[in-house]
Amino acid sequence: MADLRLKTVIRPAGNNVALRDGTVSPLAFAFDFEEVPVLNHAFRRMVRELAYDVCEMAFTTYLCARSFGKGLTAIPIFPVRAFHHGAILHNTSTGVIAPKDLEGQRVGVNRGYTVTTGVWARGILQDEYGVDLNEVTWVLSGDEHVEEFVAPANVVPVENGKDVTEMLTHGEIPAAIGITVDHPDVAPLIADPAGAALEALHAHGLYPINHVVVIRDEVLAAHPGVAVEVFDAFTEAKRRYLDRLGEGIDNPTPMDEIYRQVMDITGDPLPYGIAPNRDMIDRLVTHGVDQGIIDRRIAPEDLFDPSTHRLLG
Repeated sequence: MADLRLKTVIRPAGNNVALRDGTVSPLAFAFDFEEVPVLNHAFRRMVRELAYDVCEMAFTTYLCARSFGKGLTAIPIFPVRAFHHGAILHNTSTGVIAPKDLEGQRVGVNRGYTVTTGVWARGILQDEYGVDLNEVTWVLSGDEHVEEFVAPANVVPVENGKDVTEMLTHGEIPAAIGITVDHPDVAPLIADPAGAALEALHAHGLYPINHVVVIRDEVLAAHPGVAVEVFDAFTEAKRRYLDRLGEGIDNPTPMDEIYRQVMDITGDPLPYGIAPNRDMIDRLVTHGVDQGIIDRRIAPEDLFDPSTHRLLG
């Protein structure tokens, strides 16, 4: 396995820097990094073509792909965490001023229904604000990575010639999830979303997982031990990043700032392994079932390669 090169796609975030610059280099194989400027394009290629050996992937894309038997398996490396209270925007001129007001309305969704940000944001609306998600019509701006997926009846594509962002700014729809817009009539639906997110973390441990790392099943079968090697490499790169984060990073990114805030609350803002993430995995699976993305509950151990079940990093 010493000559093995794994075609790999991961974002150039701080916790991956040591992998990408070769500072952390596994003994048994080499990462052969491919640059994909729009990362979610790699998610699509991975689930539709198995285009890479190792790939960062949105967690709900993986859940959906797994339910359709795609030939890839995750390891419990979670390279991106995020808060999503601020992902729900509303047009302040439409009369929708509170989450419950979304019931009976059409709400825009950036890209597909299975996009992880949208899944977490809808989960927040349901769990924290009592919104009946079935009473909302979700209007999608794009399609799904997993082409076999069939959305629930209250999920519709945007009309031809329409743009979800413009619909929001013009007040044609009162709210949207996951878009970025600078407009005087558009604001977060949840007041003080950053404060609300930290309060949810303090109150009930809500710290959403956005991405996971997957490996092609053919690679796992042909090279026993590779899952553990990949896990260990990502873990060492993350450890070096957290050392730098604790000391203070020059010109930190917004993601660095979030992780530093979480570090003050929880210690490690990017724990790897099933055990420290079981609750968030279970919550995302529950949201997947509740929102019609997967048809049954899945135990965390059934989502990850068996050799990694007891690993911590």
